[in-house]
Amino acid sequence: MLSFLPSPLRFTIATLLMVLNALFWVPILLIFSSLKLVLPFKAVRLRIDPMLLGIAENWIWGNSAWMALTQRTTWDVQGLDGLDPHSWYMVNSNHQSWVDILVLQHLLNRRIPLLKFFLKQQLIWVPVMGLAWWALEFPFMRRHTEDYLKKHPEMRGKDQETTRKACEKYALIPTSVMNFLEGTRFTPTKHAKQQSPYRHLLKPKAGGMAMALNAMGDKFQAILDVTIVYPDGPISFTDFLRGKLRRVIVRVRSLPIPPHLMAGDYAQDPAFREAFSQWVQQLWREKDAQIDALLMQARA
Repeated sequence: MLSFLPSPLRFTIATLLMVLNALFWVPILLIFSSLKLVLPFKAVRLRIDPMLLGIAENWIWGNSAWMALTQRTTWDVQGLDGLDPHSWYMVNSNHQSWVDILVLQHLLNRRIPLLKFFLKQQLIWVPVMGLAWWALEFPFMRRHTEDYLKKHPEMRGKDQETTRKACEKYALIPTSVMNFLEGTRFTPTKHAKQQSPYRHLLKPKAGGMAMALNAMGDKFQAILDVTIVYPDGPISFTDFLRGKLRRVIVRVRSLPIPPHLMAGDYAQDPAFREAFSQWVQQLWREKDAQIDALLMQARA
């Protein structure tokens, strides 16, 4: 609607609307979240958690509204039929930009339960958003390096414990657990440094998904495997606010959860870890080929 405006003006309008939308909803989130701290009982949680999720869904709807107002984006989306907002899902996607998160939220909002992301510990200090993620009980992970863990072995297993506790809470009401298997955003530099065997993806890190499936795999209706492609190249968040997101291709497929991958101990059982890694690598090979095909189709 406002796509005729110059990019700097669209950037200003989009940024202002995004900030105002957050400043409206986050204080409401904090009020209801504080009630859970004061009254830490299961009965209270079962009443307040759906309210918090409803507030977050309205917040996402507001983001979708300013996106539609300031962007002229062509959306090519398949695979959203048959999703259930009252069930549990494990959601996986490739990761190229912070824009991915808004794309996922825009497309999946109210089609499945609210996406819950595993976040780096440092992100809790992000102004306003850190409080919002805390209020919505997004798990914050420390993700120590192997060298650090050798010096501080007492920290080994902390992330697994964080995952387990988060999943115990998520089992109470329908939730979508979001996992970027690559663990970070794709860049050519990271791709080269890893010597990734995939053309369009970094190497997958299967541990987080394995822990979530182990903790609540029997709850998940399916794994939603999402592939996001930007035919004109990945876009920065700044350029997104400038209204430069022209085309997005998204494919969603619902995969059954292999029963033999729900019960093993990824951290302690080498045979199970190998089986899970093989399954994830096959998933990644299929995604890499799909991205290749979608890019060729878009450029034809």
